[in-house]
Amino acid sequence: MLINCVAYVDGRKLADIPVVDISDYVARDDAFVWVALRDASPGELKVMQEEFGLHELAVEDAGRGQQRPKIEEYGDSLFIVVKMLELREGEELHVGEVDIFVGPNYVLSNRSNSTQDFLGVRARAEREPHLLQQGAGFVLYALMDAVVDRYFPIIDALEMELEKIEERIFIHGSQRDNIERLYDLKRKVMQVRHAVVPLLEAIGKLHGGRVPSVCRNTQEYFRDVHDHLLRISTALDTMRETIGTAIQVNLSMVALEEGEVNKRLAAWAAIFAVLTAFAGIWGMNFKHMPELDWRFGYPAALTLMAVVCGSLYRRFKKAGWL
Repeated sequence: MLINCVAYVDGRKLADIPVVDISDYVARDDAFVWVALRDASPGELKVMQEEFGLHELAVEDAGRGQQRPKIEEYGDSLFIVVKMLELREGEELHVGEVDIFVGPNYVLSNRSNSTQDFLGVRARAEREPHLLQQGAGFVLYALMDAVVDRYFPIIDALEMELEKIEERIFIHGSQRDNIERLYDLKRKVMQVRHAVVPLLEAIGKLHGGRVPSVCRNTQEYFRDVHDHLLRISTALDTMRETIGTAIQVNLSMVALEEGEVNKRLAAWAAIFAVLTAFAGIWGMNFKHMPELDWRFGYPAALTLMAVVCGSLYRRFKKAGWL
């Protein structure tokens, strides 16, 4: 679906133009066209391919979707895939995608499987004509910067969730729930990492060294995006290590609890073993057992068993087994 189709001259909006006129404005040296699509159909992508002269492989990737974040060069144009992340109801992490085609005098973005939009990005760019005057390179930066900036609230939310779990680690009986939440959090961290790390590797193409001509005047801006991605990547690595440590601590707590239960069972088993031993001895049917004929034999036996069991109970209690 078409969201915007706007032509700009010298950094200022010229007009909203129909799709059929795109190729006419792209052919001009003093103008560039910025088109935004959402969940574009194969037919819409085919029309855009004809109007902008897009490479067929890039259009094929955009139509297929679910691409790994990347930056590819096709002559003097670029094809960029960036993941869009958002936390929806129930704190479930949703992954969308934006495919961006960039040429010397055009930018085409196709947002798919995401409720986020770039209307604020366009408005911000139009308020800064001195920057928008740099053309497609600055628009690409503005789009990528907007996507990457939206990663930070997600990182903050994941860190807060991790802190809440850490507060419950030593609460008795919460270990199973903690482990389930930690593995769910680990899955979310890996989803974010799959969006960040490939893009961090790819964006190095846009600053320093041999830079595509369309981004030559905006290298400093892309270096800033690279720094943001590096901060996010470092935070993700730290969270991964913390989650791994928390899982090990939870498993250790489970083992300790099981050890405490085993000690209690062993202590009670020892006490009842004494009772069983006494009962087994006096339950033997031998004829010559003088204590069996003793008048006070039964109460004496009970007293002896009670004293021995009481002594064992005190020793186990003192040792912390009961």
